[in-house]
Amino acid sequence: MLSPSDRESSSNPNVLCLGAGSREDREPEGEEKICAVCGDRATGYHFHVMTCEGCKGFFRRSISKGVCFTCPFTHNCTITKAKRRQCQACRLQKCLAVGMRKDMIMSEEALQMRRVLRKQKQQERELAGEPAELTEEQEQLISILMEAHKRHFDSGFSQFVHCRPPVRLYIHSLSPQEPRVPQGVSQPEEGGPLAPLQSLPEDMLPDIFSLLPHFADLSTVLIQQVIKFAKEIPAFRSLPIDDQISLLKGATLEICQIQFNTVFNEETKAWECGQHCYTIQDGALAGFQQIYLEPLLKFHISLKKLRLHEAEYVLLLAIVLFSPDHPGITQRHTIDQLQEKMALTLKSYIDQRHPLPEGRHLYAKLLLLLTELRTLKVENTRQILHIQDLTIMTPLLSEIIS
Repeated sequence: MLSPSDRESSSNPNVLCLGAGSREDREPEGEEKICAVCGDRATGYHFHVMTCEGCKGFFRRSISKGVCFTCPFTHNCTITKAKRRQCQACRLQKCLAVGMRKDMIMSEEALQMRRVLRKQKQQERELAGEPAELTEEQEQLISILMEAHKRHFDSGFSQFVHCRPPVRLYIHSLSPQEPRVPQGVSQPEEGGPLAPLQSLPEDMLPDIFSLLPHFADLSTVLIQQVIKFAKEIPAFRSLPIDDQISLLKGATLEICQIQFNTVFNEETKAWECGQHCYTIQDGALAGFQQIYLEPLLKFHISLKKLRLHEAEYVLLLAIVLFSPDHPGITQRHTIDQLQEKMALTLKSYIDQRHPLPEGRHLYAKLLLLLTELRTLKVENTRQILHIQDLTIMTPLLSEIIS
């Protein structure tokens, strides 16, 4: 088990590493939106400039209150994410220098009037039986989650081509006197891969969990994607590092299943992942038992039938991620509030974008499915722990389920 300092400093890509020096932070330039003031991840254009939420709020407060800041140094302080609170005078000057506009800030009276008008319109819609519109904060939350999802979940599953290929080995049913040697499989050189059979007689039975190496590599790819997705969410990054790790350890397996549902084919009952296609039988070949696989297939069928939008999928991911009841959580109340915000946004989105009768009871059905998913995760973890050598092959998966 890694200590917090080990987790922050490790450069091993197979370790659950969330600290400032981790490999995930060193992303290619030009792919992410950067705050023009401090260099933090930006959430959009605010007052005419691409900025983060922190600098947006700082600029609005500073201009609205008419505060005069004084630089205690040389009036040339470097403004970065880590140092932006050290000198408010230079930070405000930087805001103005990059083009943030004072005239785009609404007065308190104007803001209050806008809130009153929105509330009146909402009440009118409710009286007319129309669903309430998403708030500006909810729309921004959905935008952040959608962008993080598109950036870090590869819909083409291109990384799967680097996973070790499936190797299926079979043997005859054996009597006690017969040697246990796979038929039709050439003996590999030491350390080399086993060759698959070209043809299989009917009396041959599965003997070796031949998909295990492939599934092991696949799990590592998916877990890395979940970590990067979570780190794109400002609310997640604002939590203590130990709480971030606890949330990921508690939610990653569930998040992977929700993500897999986006590529589930109802008709063929298969998960179509780019060049790869998986069935529930492949799970059995990796060593998972029917007590887990049958409810898992039922879950995916039920979730797919709801015809969710991408926004609803990403909100589900966020609801699962911000679960306050995982072991080791210290900021339980804060995380509970974050989860409630995600859930209310999902409810508002469903009411607004899913017309009746399609949207009737959809939110309640999703909550029931999330309960089923939590039960599936418990059984999934139990079976992973009992499959020999899986945790040895995937240190990242071992850290997640520890």
